[in-house]
Amino acid sequence: MEAYAVSDETRPSNRPATFSEVFGEREYRAVFAASLLSWLGDYISKAAVTVIVYQQSQSVALSAAAFAISYLPWLVGGPLLATLAERYPYRNVMVCCDLARMALIALIVIPGVPVPVMLVILFVATLANPPSQAARSALLAVILPGDKLVVGLSLNNSVSQAAQVAGYAVGAGIAAFNPRAAIVVDSCTFLASALLIWFGTKHRPPAMPEHHRSNLFRETAEGFRLVFGRPVLRGIALLVFSAMLFSIVPEGLAAAWAQEKAEGTAAGAYQALIMAANPLGFIIGGLAMARLVPPHVRRRLVRPFAVISPLILVPSLLNPSPVWVAVLAAISGFAVAGLMPVANGLFVQALPHGYRARAFGVMATGVQLMQGAAVLITGVLAEHFEIPLVVGVWSIGGVALMLFMASSWPNTHQFDVAIAEAAKSHPDAEERPPAQRGPSSPRPAHAQP
Repeated sequence: MEAYAVSDETRPSNRPATFSEVFGEREYRAVFAASLLSWLGDYISKAAVTVIVYQQSQSVALSAAAFAISYLPWLVGGPLLATLAERYPYRNVMVCCDLARMALIALIVIPGVPVPVMLVILFVATLANPPSQAARSALLAVILPGDKLVVGLSLNNSVSQAAQVAGYAVGAGIAAFNPRAAIVVDSCTFLASALLIWFGTKHRPPAMPEHHRSNLFRETAEGFRLVFGRPVLRGIALLVFSAMLFSIVPEGLAAAWAQEKAEGTAAGAYQALIMAANPLGFIIGGLAMARLVPPHVRRRLVRPFAVISPLILVPSLLNPSPVWVAVLAAISGFAVAGLMPVANGLFVQALPHGYRARAFGVMATGVQLMQGAAVLITGVLAEHFEIPLVVGVWSIGGVALMLFMASSWPNTHQFDVAIAEAAKSHPDAEERPPAQRGPSSPRPAHAQP
C-alpha cells in the first residue's frame, strides 16, 4: 500500500494517462527519484545489516530480527506516527525524516557497535518510515490529478517491487566483500532523497491547521473512525486487507516449499524463483493495467481480480512443481496489481482534505498486519500439514471471502457521492473549475458497475 492520497480530479476519462504525462509533472519526477533512491538504499542495507549482525553475533535469530525490525514501527504505532505528517508541511516531514535516517544509519558503520545497540539504532531509524511515507502519499495526490494518480501509483508500486529485487541482490553482493560499505550507500541515498525533495517540490502549508489540532491520539482515532465509519472507505479498506491475505503466502512459505522439492543449490534456486514470482507478476500487472487499460475498464475489473488472486492458488492442492508454483504466484501478483491502484485511487479521492496521512497510516498498518498474519498462520499450519494442502485450502477460503467482499463492493453512485463530498472539503474547492470539484453531471454508461 504505497500511496493513499487525494486527487484534484475525480472523473476518469476513457483514455488512460500515459507515463510521459505522469513524468511530465516536475514535482512527481523529484518524488519518484527520491523514492527510488530510498527504496534501493533500504533494501541494500537490509541485506548488509543482516550480514553484519550475523558476523558479530553468530545468531540466526538476531540476524532475522535485524531484517524484520523495519516492520515493527508500523505494528506498534504506524497510524500514530503517520498522523504527524498531517501537522506539518509534507516536504518538511519528508526531508527531516530522510536526514534523521541518514544520520542514524551512518552510526552502524562505526566499528565495534554492539549488536543490541545496532538493533536499537535500526528501530529508531525506522520510526521515521510511517510519517515519511504518509507525507509522500499525501503529496502524490496533490501533484498528480485524475488518472495520472492511478498511473503514478502503479509506477511507484511496480518500481518499489523491482527495487526490492535489485536492492537485495546488490546489497548481498556488496556485503560479501564489505557490509559496511553498503550501509554508507544507504546513508547517502537518504541525503540525496532529502535534497531532491527540498529542491524539487513546492512548499505547502500543513493539511491540518494548528487551530484544528487536539492531540495525536485523538487525531489518530479520527482517522480510524473515518476509514471504518464511512461505507465507501470501509468497503475499499476491507477488500484491500482481504486481498493481502493470499498472494503473499507462496512467498512466505517459499523456503520450506523449495526444501520439500529439492536439496542444496536446486532448493535455493527454487526458493528464489518462488519468492521473485509474486513481485514480478505485480510489476507486470501494475504497468500493463496502468498503461494499456482504460480507467473505466479498470474499475470493472476490480471484482474479478479480487476473486482471481486467491482462486489461481487453489491448484496448489495438486502439489505442482516449483516452476508451476511460481507461475501461479506470478498470476496472483498480477491480479493484485490490477485491483490495487484502482482501489487506492478511489479510496484517496473519497477522503476529505486533512485526513490523507492519517488514512494512509491506517491502511498501511492494516496491510502489514494482514500479510504478517497470513504468513504466520499458514506457517503454523504447515508444521502439521503438507504445504500444498495448506496453501490450497487457505486459497479456497480466500475465494469465498473475496466473493463476499466483491458482492459488497460500493457501486458507482456511492463512489460519486463520496468523491463529491470529499472534493467540497478541499480548501480551494470554490476556486477550482467544476471538472475538478467532483462529478456533477449524469454518470456515463461506461461508469456503471
